[in-house]
Amino acid sequence: MKGGPAVAAGSGADGRDAAGSGGVRIGVLALQGDVREHRAVLERLGADVTLVRSPAELAAVDGLVMPGGESSTMWRLAKLTGLVTDEPAAVGASSPHGPLPDAVRNGMPVLGTCAGLIMLAATITDAAPGQRGLGLLDVTVHRNAFGSQLDSFETDLLMPAVDDEPVRVAFIRAPIVEAAGEDVEVLGKLPDGRIVAVQQGHVIGCSFHPELTGNDGLHRYFLDAVRGTAGAARVA
Repeated sequence: MKGGPAVAAGSGADGRDAAGSGGVRIGVLALQGDVREHRAVLERLGADVTLVRSPAELAAVDGLVMPGGESSTMWRLAKLTGLVTDEPAAVGASSPHGPLPDAVRNGMPVLGTCAGLIMLAATITDAAPGQRGLGLLDVTVHRNAFGSQLDSFETDLLMPAVDDEPVRVAFIRAPIVEAAGEDVEVLGKLPDGRIVAVQQGHVIGCSFHPELTGNDGLHRYFLDAVRGTAGAARVA
């Protein structure tokens, strides 16, 4: 996916000229968490950024970043805003649906960081009461696997598919990927073998906060993914 084809600059969903933004509009889920930090990185890289709090705002973007924060709070707010519903998409289906998961299932690229990864997961081993994963990544995650906020740390992570150089990342009350399905590519592991970054098609998830360390590698990788599919993934 790295180095995917660029999309010619043109008009955005509201008719606004997107020239200079790489031709794509990126949404940042703005319910809670590191919204401002992700927006700053994306705009520094030239993306046209929209804050997403409603289905209408989601419909105007080509890709979505789901930031870190409190995953159980984000889950509740996503339901209150109508972005997600507890009801299954069809008889026999088990995963939640709604405009957000439906857009991703229809091909919208998404990057979930920390709480965003938890939101995307198929299984959360220690979910808060009523909390569910969206079932968009075939992984099992464990919340707060690295301990409390006092146990936060930064490290350099090797992710050859993402960047030729080590990527500086921050772990803050971070989840861990305990298991990954056969269709999931592992993008990054800690030296002890624990999985902290994964990709399944156009869905990317990581345990850490790439937006806090000044390293743009993972955001650049995500933008390449969006530019490869822009225009085909918007919500009808």
